Amino acid sequence: MPNETPLHAVPLTIEGSWMLHLFWRIDRASFDANRFAEVCRETGAHVFSIIGHKADVLVLLVGASPEAVHDGERKFRALSGLNATYSYFSVVELGLYESSLKTYRALGEQGVAPHSEAWDKAIGETLARQREAMAPRLSAEIPASPYICFYPMDRLRGEDKNWYTVPIEERARMMHEHGLVGRRYAGQVKQIISGSIGLDDWEWGVDLFADDPAVFKRLIYEMRFDEVSAVYAKFGQFFVGKHVPNEKVVSILLG
Repeated sequence: MPNETPLHAVPLTIEGSWMLHLFWRIDRASFDANRFAEVCRETGAHVFSIIGHKADVLVLLVGASPEAVHDGERKFRALSGLNATYSYFSVVELGLYESSLKTYRALGEQGVAPHSEAWDKAIGETLARQREAMAPRLSAEIPASPYICFYPMDRLRGEDKNWYTVPIEERARMMHEHGLVGRRYAGQVKQIISGSIGLDDWEWGVDLFADDPAVFKRLIYEMRFDEVSAVYAKFGQFFVGKHVPNEKVVSILLG
């Protein structure tokens, strides 16, 4: 008779680069664009001119540790003429639904209790294998695409629909179908998903990069129709910006 005990609910994740999105409004009377450009070079920051009223500029910091991005943040905060409008702190995250299901089923068939010594050893081995296999995807390589779209999001935790009470098998199925939509845009959009549960106000941050911002609209609109988004997704503000090369920071931000 098959094991009818529900599988462990929490999917495994592996983490990589740390990310800090800093949105600023520029006070042109006191802003030193030349010093700003110097700090961008010092920190390796990626700069985007934001379209619309929500901010003037996005400074995107990527580092190997929280300390690295926080050190960069302090350098920007020391500059004059920058007034913060929003920030988002997160870490690149890969959710391992398929590996989680495979591992949990195998451990259940062996009668291994969750969080026992044998369980922790097996989970550690699975995570180590996945970190090695997925190493290139854990580094947040920011592409040279001219446009960025950033937004935070949650999974629904309402009275009627709650993502966190759905069995892991169902969540895995929905996430697989969700991913199929994104794969159809693989040649047009690069995506970086970062986890922020316990780090910021939302649960994930999403960065999309493309040559044409209309692709953001088409991709996100199509994703609205898959089950995981249509039923369980909540979205924060959307920020769209244009990449500013370091050598053009002064002319573009003050132009």
